[in-house]
Amino acid sequence: MNVWIAIGVTVLGCYAVKLAGLLVPAGALERPLVKRLAALLPVALLAALTAQQTFADGQTLVLDARAAGLAAAAVALMLRAPFLLVVAAAVLVTAGARAMGAG
Repeated sequence: MNVWIAIGVTVLGCYAVKLAGLLVPAGALERPLVKRLAALLPVALLAALTAQQTFADGQTLVLDARAAGLAAAAVALMLRAPFLLVVAAAVLVTAGARAMGAG
Protein backbone atom coordinates (compact mmCIF):
# COMPACT_ATOMS: atom_id res chain seq x y z
CA MET A 1 0.00 0.00 0.00
CA ASN A 2 2.97 2.36 0.56
CA VAL A 3 3.77 2.22 -3.15
CA TRP A 4 0.30 3.52 -4.02
CA ILE A 5 0.69 6.36 -1.55
CA ALA A 6 4.00 7.31 -3.18
CA ILE A 7 2.40 7.14 -6.63
CA GLY A 8 -0.50 9.32 -5.47
CA VAL A 9 1.82 11.90 -3.92
CA THR A 10 3.91 11.95 -7.10
CA VAL A 11 0.82 12.46 -9.26
CA LEU A 12 -0.38 15.32 -7.08
CA GLY A 13 3.09 16.88 -7.08
CA CYS A 14 3.36 16.72 -10.87
CA TYR A 15 -0.09 18.24 -11.23
CA ALA A 16 0.79 21.02 -8.79
CA VAL A 17 3.99 21.86 -10.70
CA LYS A 18 2.09 21.93 -13.99
CA LEU A 19 -0.62 24.14 -12.47
CA ALA A 20 1.97 26.49 -10.98
CA GLY A 21 3.55 26.87 -14.42
CA LEU A 22 0.21 27.75 -15.97
CA LEU A 23 -0.52 30.33 -13.28
CA VAL A 24 2.67 32.34 -13.90
CA PRO A 25 1.75 35.69 -15.49
CA ALA A 26 2.89 36.13 -19.10
CA GLY A 27 4.69 39.36 -18.19
CA ALA A 28 6.98 37.50 -15.82
CA LEU A 29 8.03 35.11 -18.59
CA GLU A 30 8.97 37.95 -20.95
CA ARG A 31 11.71 39.36 -18.74
CA PRO A 32 15.24 39.06 -20.22
CA LEU A 33 16.65 37.37 -17.11
CA VAL A 34 13.91 34.73 -17.12
CA LYS A 35 14.47 34.06 -20.82
CA ARG A 36 18.22 33.63 -20.27
CA LEU A 37 17.69 31.30 -17.33
CA ALA A 38 15.11 29.28 -19.27
CA ALA A 39 17.60 28.87 -22.11
CA LEU A 40 20.47 27.82 -19.82
CA LEU A 41 18.61 25.59 -17.37
CA PRO A 42 18.25 22.52 -19.66
CA VAL A 43 21.97 22.64 -20.49
CA ALA A 44 22.91 22.82 -16.81
CA LEU A 45 20.58 19.96 -15.90
CA LEU A 46 21.90 17.77 -18.72
CA ALA A 47 25.50 18.51 -17.72
CA ALA A 48 24.74 17.62 -14.09
CA LEU A 49 23.02 14.39 -15.12
CA THR A 50 25.94 13.46 -17.38
CA ALA A 51 28.47 14.13 -14.62
CA GLN A 52 26.45 12.16 -12.07
CA GLN A 53 26.02 9.17 -14.39
CA THR A 54 29.68 9.25 -15.45
CA PHE A 55 31.56 9.86 -12.21
CA ALA A 56 29.30 8.37 -9.51
CA ASP A 57 28.56 4.85 -8.43
CA GLY A 58 26.05 5.11 -5.63
CA GLN A 59 27.66 7.39 -3.07
CA THR A 60 31.25 6.99 -4.29
CA LEU A 61 33.23 8.89 -6.88
CA VAL A 62 34.65 6.67 -9.63
CA LEU A 63 36.92 7.14 -12.62
CA ASP A 64 36.41 4.28 -15.04
CA ALA A 65 35.68 3.54 -18.70
CA ARG A 66 32.71 5.91 -18.74
CA ALA A 67 35.07 8.85 -18.15
CA ALA A 68 37.17 7.78 -21.14
CA GLY A 69 34.03 7.63 -23.28
CA LEU A 70 32.99 11.08 -22.12
CA ALA A 71 36.45 12.43 -22.94
CA ALA A 72 36.24 10.90 -26.42
CA ALA A 73 32.84 12.51 -26.94
CA ALA A 74 34.21 15.87 -25.79
CA VAL A 75 37.10 15.63 -28.26
CA ALA A 76 34.72 14.71 -31.07
CA LEU A 77 32.51 17.68 -30.17
CA MET A 78 35.49 20.03 -30.17
CA LEU A 79 36.35 18.76 -33.65
CA ARG A 80 32.73 19.55 -34.66
CA ALA A 81 31.92 15.95 -35.55
CA PRO A 82 28.33 15.01 -36.40
CA PHE A 83 26.20 13.83 -33.47
CA LEU A 84 26.17 10.16 -34.52
CA LEU A 85 29.95 10.18 -34.78
CA VAL A 86 30.19 11.70 -31.29
CA VAL A 87 28.00 8.94 -29.88
CA ALA A 88 29.89 6.26 -31.82
CA ALA A 89 33.24 7.55 -30.53
CA ALA A 90 31.99 7.51 -26.94
CA VAL A 91 30.59 4.00 -27.30
CA LEU A 92 33.70 2.59 -28.96
CA VAL A 93 36.12 4.14 -26.47
CA THR A 94 34.01 3.05 -23.50
CA ALA A 95 33.70 -0.49 -24.85
CA GLY A 96 37.40 -0.63 -25.64
CA ALA A 97 38.35 0.58 -22.17
CA ARG A 98 36.04 -1.95 -20.55
CA ALA A 99 37.43 -4.73 -22.74
CA MET A 100 40.92 -3.81 -21.54
CA GLY A 101 39.75 -4.02 -17.93
CA ALA A 102 39.23 -0.36 -17.04
CA GLY A 103 35.87 -0.87 -15.42
